[in-house]
Amino acid sequence: KLGLVYRNPSDAVYKPKAPKHEMQVLDENQVRSLLITVRGKRLEALYKVAITTGLRQGEILGLKWSDLDWQTGQVHIQRQVQRVPHVGLTFAEPKTAAGRRMIVLGLDTLEALKQHKERQWVEIQFMGERWQENDLIFPSSIGTPLDPHNLIHRFKKLLQEAKLPNIRFHDLRHTAATLMLKQGVPVKVVQERLGHSDAAMTLNVYSHTIPGMQEEAARKMDEITRLIEI
Repeated sequence: KLGLVYRNPSDAVYKPKAPKHEMQVLDENQVRSLLITVRGKRLEALYKVAITTGLRQGEILGLKWSDLDWQTGQVHIQRQVQRVPHVGLTFAEPKTAAGRRMIVLGLDTLEALKQHKERQWVEIQFMGERWQENDLIFPSSIGTPLDPHNLIHRFKKLLQEAKLPNIRFHDLRHTAATLMLKQGVPVKVVQERLGHSDAAMTLNVYSHTIPGMQEEAARKMDEITRLIEI
């Protein structure tokens, strides 16, 4: 602004491309296998929430009971757990402005959370003074934010136990989005549930599902326009 430098030297820098991780998703049968394997385990409800909502890992770990309205099934996403160097696990704002959102949970997911809350109450009584109350839905065994590294470690063991592909935890988010689109959920709704800034981003990320959706659309339009002989 002072005019002392007439040219920005950084304009000549070649920006490296961000590494692109291959997306892997589970199909309907594989999702059921995972949920069967996790049945009865401490974080059973966490996986139900992850697969039915597509929330990011940090968003799931940042959920509090006060964010959930049991009557309407609405849950407000307004924070995430993240690791800060030399500080540890902290609460932070959602990744983007669109990340601060409200989504609705299904009855099965609410029931899973209800059972989870009952088990958590027993856990609190058992831990006594060692429990650190943070109102978290999915805390550690002493009530503090759950370490993402520990969650991933348990997740990998579950995949082996269920004989499923070695996917990332983040791929559960991709799985949720893909299944919603394949089930005919409008892109705008999927975008809002995922917390994307716009529907174009959702379509760009999950364009691999479009061919199957095109075939289904063609089949349905044929059914609508089929003439019935009288």
